[in-house]
Amino acid sequence: MYNKLIVFQDKQIRRTLHKGEWWFSVIDIVEMLTRNERPRKYWSDLKKKLLSEGYEQLSEKIGQLKLPSSDGKSYVTDCANTETVFRIIQAIPSPKAEPFKRWLAKVGYERVQEIEDPELATARTRELYRAKGYSEAWIEKRMRGIAVRAELTEEWQQRGVGEAPEYAILTAEISKAAFGMTPTEYKAFKGLERENLRDHMTDLELIFSMLGEAATTEIARKQDAQGFTENKVAARKGGGIAGEAREKLEIETGENVFNAENFFTEPESRKRLKGK
Repeated sequence: MYNKLIVFQDKQIRRTLHKGEWWFSVIDIVEMLTRNERPRKYWSDLKKKLLSEGYEQLSEKIGQLKLPSSDGKSYVTDCANTETVFRIIQAIPSPKAEPFKRWLAKVGYERVQEIEDPELATARTRELYRAKGYSEAWIEKRMRGIAVRAELTEEWQQRGVGEAPEYAILTAEISKAAFGMTPTEYKAFKGLERENLRDHMTDLELIFSMLGEAATTEIARKQDAQGFTENKVAARKGGGIAGEAREKLEIETGENVFNAENFFTEPESRKRLKGK
């Protein structure tokens, strides 16, 4: 599965690719539309209401899919495709319903376009980063990092590594060896919650992240690592290569590569990320 956060009117909504289409977190949508402090309870009551009104296929149309949570781990949560989300929205009285419907329809249509032409997904990602204020130099590194990560996960898949849980463990091994912190610890260090860690890395942090993952891919290939255990060893070695390079640079410069700055930190971090 491929997970990605999207934003509607400053509210983050989790989504994942499932059966070739986007499935959205129902809880996130309910929270966004209602601003209810107990969105899970609201959704539980709404499900009962929909079933009582004759929407008997609701349970069949809701998927239990894993999505990342604020603690950095992934949990099973109720998700629905665009069609089912529209039905849910109709049952929620909210002034945001209509603009959200239009936005959701656009998101669904864009996914169809991206399947037909994958380059569109890359172009849209670049535009999103530009809109957020990232520099072109940073965007190039971020996009390259995405490609390196995709190559690594594809390699893991071919070598018998399971998806979400095992990918997370191997990624933590690389990060620990490269930076001395797991991704969850790194996010806490930077003061992040649900945000994507790599979207808040500086240029050097991105470079060493890429080095760790690219080295892991190469080691797994050369040593023909098979299964989770052997690839875990490769992950530690790959991350270690990045860690050694990072430490050497820190000795030469007298500064740590990793730091508590993130893209929202003003003003110094924003200047650094923009290359000023």
